[in-house]
Amino acid sequence: MTYEKVLYSLHDGVARISMNDPATRNAGSTQMGEELLHAFDRAEAEARAVLFTGEGKAFNSGANLADAEAIMDDPLRDVGVLLDRYYNPLVIRMKTMNQPVVTAIRGAAAGVGCGLAMAGDLIVCGEGGFFLQAFRHVGLAPDGGSSWLLTKAVGRVRAMEMMLLGERLYGRQAHEWGLVNRVVPDDEVETAAMDLARELARGPRSLGIIKHVAWAAADMTLEEALTYERLHQREACRTEDFVEGISAFAGKRAAEFKGR
Repeated sequence: MTYEKVLYSLHDGVARISMNDPATRNAGSTQMGEELLHAFDRAEAEARAVLFTGEGKAFNSGANLADAEAIMDDPLRDVGVLLDRYYNPLVIRMKTMNQPVVTAIRGAAAGVGCGLAMAGDLIVCGEGGFFLQAFRHVGLAPDGGSSWLLTKAVGRVRAMEMMLLGERLYGRQAHEWGLVNRVVPDDEVETAAMDLARELARGPRSLGIIKHVAWAAADMTLEEALTYERLHQREACRTEDFVEGISAFAGKRAAEFKGR
């Protein structure tokens, strides 16, 4: 596929995937959704970690509402079609792929873009970056996984505040609330996120296993989590990287993991 709304590159085991429609502040569209799904499929096949960001002044400003104007006269209108086809599958892809995903937020992560930003395994936000549940301002309801992701990250009370009031949550406060991992000056977002992604790309195959165990635990009882951990520990100890890790530990040297 030839990308027009997405930039893709691969360096040091990191696939950099960037939404590339600065004129709309990277608003979600059919074309962007198609290209993002393809790019993440490609990253799953050839990368060891993913950096997901946006070009220009925003991460993603939400769905392109200009597309909705064309269906205003239809009483059976449904603006959720893009979710079914592209953006919901993209959130699930980010969660279930073996590669850790780092999202890097500059400017707005609004609407469905808020969900995409929060779906990262690690989240780096600029001081001027912000999360916005913009739906109430246009008479819509949360999507892109926002209701689940927000509630899990910051708790029901704070999530309800964000969704009902539709106020911006900037980087520093997002960090205080537990929504992001790192907050840095806006001009350092890309560098900080790439440093994290490169560190993940150098890691063992078990990072993907850790990711799956952590996501799954959000919906499990303790008893279920113990069983899930046990099964995945067996998977981890049968990897080549486990052998390398133990050999490096015994030899008092740095491990050289291959992601296998």
